[in-house]
Amino acid sequence: MTHNSTQDEQFLRMAIGLAREGMNTGKGGPFGAVIVRDGEVVGQSSNLVTSTNDPTAHAEVMAIRDACQRLGTFQLDGCTLYTSCEPCPMCLGAIYWARPARVVYAAEHTDAAIAGFDDSFIYAELAKPYSQRSIPTQQALQPEARTVFDEWVQKEDRTHY
Repeated sequence: MTHNSTQDEQFLRMAIGLAREGMNTGKGGPFGAVIVRDGEVVGQSSNLVTSTNDPTAHAEVMAIRDACQRLGTFQLDGCTLYTSCEPCPMCLGAIYWARPARVVYAAEHTDAAIAGFDDSFIYAELAKPYSQRSIPTQQALQPEARTVFDEWVQKEDRTHY
């Protein structure tokens, strides 16, 4: 797969523009994302956290939702995700589930941290055992819940992903 740096810069500038527009119109924080397949934008969004009261409405997640809806699929094969900033842990997880061919980002997470968007505490929390995390986490009913997975494995008409 050949990557055109001029094209990458064009779509990164589009993501940065979405970040600025979303911030200036009160939609959310200064983040934007664009998803492209075969040179065509198939999904895009700015951060919508504060305007939707949804802490998961990060630009990358919203752009993934937009692209998947437009393409009628839950995987972004052959797509490139362009984002104005290095993805946070939540967005990175969503990106891996969506499986685009590649990700291109502009600002680094350290740039976001300087502006007050510091996700280093999440990485630190993930490294801790459940019993030491700041949000108490416990397990219950594992055998009961496991039966649903057993049923999934036996389900002949399941959609693999």
